[in-house]
This record gives sequence, C-alpha cells and structure tokens, in this order.
Amino acid sequence: MKPAAFEYRKASTVEEAVEQLTQLGDDAKLLAGGQSLVAMMNFRLVRPSALVDVKGILDLQYVEANGEGLKIGALTPHRWIETMEDPGVLEGFSVLKSAARWVGHYPIRTLGTFGGSIAHADPSAEWCMLATLLDAEMVVVGPGGERMIPASDFFQGFFTTALEPDEMIIEVRFPEPAPYAALQEFARRAGDYGIVAAAVALDLQGGECRSARVVLGGVSDVPLRIPEAEQVLEGADIGQEVFKEAGQEAAKVIDPPSDVQGTAEYRRDLAATLIQRALTEAVAKVKEAADAR
Repeated sequence: MKPAAFEYRKASTVEEAVEQLTQLGDDAKLLAGGQSLVAMMNFRLVRPSALVDVKGILDLQYVEANGEGLKIGALTPHRWIETMEDPGVLEGFSVLKSAARWVGHYPIRTLGTFGGSIAHADPSAEWCMLATLLDAEMVVVGPGGERMIPASDFFQGFFTTALEPDEMIIEVRFPEPAPYAALQEFARRAGDYGIVAAAVALDLQGGECRSARVVLGGVSDVPLRIPEAEQVLEGADIGQEVFKEAGQEAAKVIDPPSDVQGTAEYRRDLAATLIQRALTEAVAKVKEAADAR
C-alpha cells in the first residue's frame, strides 16, 4: 500500500518547525528518520494531513556530557549511540551503547533518530525503556516556549505521549550516571521488536544491592517499572538466587497481552528470564570496572 495524500514541508530550524506545526493543525506530524512513521503511513495506520521534515536541523545531532549526566539531541541517529567512544560518557552510560545493538537492523540504526523513537512511544522500544529506567527528561519546544517532561509523565499509552500537537522534542537528558545497568530482550528474528525486554539499574556496595530499578517492555502499553522486583533486590546480597526471585516476582504482578507473538503466560516466563539475564549483565560490569582499575 501507499500512504494517503499529505502536504510536505521542510524546516531548517526548531522555530520554523514549530511554526509550521501550528499553521498546519493537529493532524500534522514531524518527519525525522521516518523509520516508524513512514511504515505506518504506508499501511495507512496513520494518515497525517501534512509532514514537516526536520532532518536538516543538524544542530540537534549530538551526544554530550551534561555535568554528571548526559544529553542527547533529538535528531541524533541511533548509530551514533552504538559507536560512541568517549570514555567520560561510557563510564556512566555504557548501557545506551550496549542497548543500541537491539535497535532494528543496521539501516534503521543509521537513519532512525533517538528523539524520533522517544516520540513514537512504542512501549517495547529500547530508548523508551531506558528513558523510564534512568529518569530521563524530555526537553520540548512549542509556541509557548520550552518545557521539561519527565519520562514518568511523558509516556501515556501505545504511541501516545504528553507532547502537544504543536510541540517538538529537541533533547533528551539523563540526569545521573548508571554504571551498573543493562538491557536484555528477546525477538524471534534479529532486528525485530522485542517480544519482551527487561532493563535494570543497580546501586551496589560491596556484595549488597542498596537500590534497584527494573523496567519491562512489551508487557503493557507503556514501559513498565516493577517496584515489586526492586523490593526483592534492595538490601539483598547479589547472586543468581535473588535475581531469579526478582524475575519471578515480576512475572506474578504483570498482566501482559496475548497475541500472535505469544501468550500472556509466555511473556511472563520471558520477563522472569530476561530480568535475571539483565541483572547478571549489570553485576558483571562491577568486575569489569574493577579489572580496568
């Protein structure tokens, strides 16, 4: 199929993009990498009245330290995250680099954009999960100026966000480093969206877990934080026994959908296994950091 008819415009600045969105009305959409939007348009799952092409706003392509945190420009290609080598960034945010390999196929990682994935708000998308896991903040601009939206408020449902129709994401900020974080997912074929994915972040002291964050994708209409699994981990001695218990606790409390990819029970089993794997990977970074000293 081909998309329904639409008006096409280009914007060379953020201000111009916002102005055109305002002029074109609520059914207009921004076109960045187009790796999700164009496919949905071809199947006529969405029918925007107009597209505003923002690919030329090169000022929104960057990955930079922001004090102890990190900021990523909205139009930064996925591939930039996958290939980043700055030691100052990798020390606290290596989970972004390692998770990038799960993002689609190579052409998608080359053309697709970080902010585009966040705005698309697929609950199984890697960047949406990590934004939730690491308390990211989305910097958005609209006719009324700039505002910040925390990830906890940003994702509101399947492909639904707190963005207004005339607003644009310009930056994603991660406020604090997460050196012991990991993401694991399962897909039937390399490059497919994960049926279930698990992301974890740990604060460790010696062999004890002082605090933990656990997020699942593919089990709800938003990336889902699992406090019950976090409570199992907090204050516990790290090891496979407690990792397994955390996964099992998560499986008890989620209510995943059943579809052609698998039953709800299948997704619960996947969730338990992937949480255990992600925790194992996160803890392995402790030894890697010690060996590097």
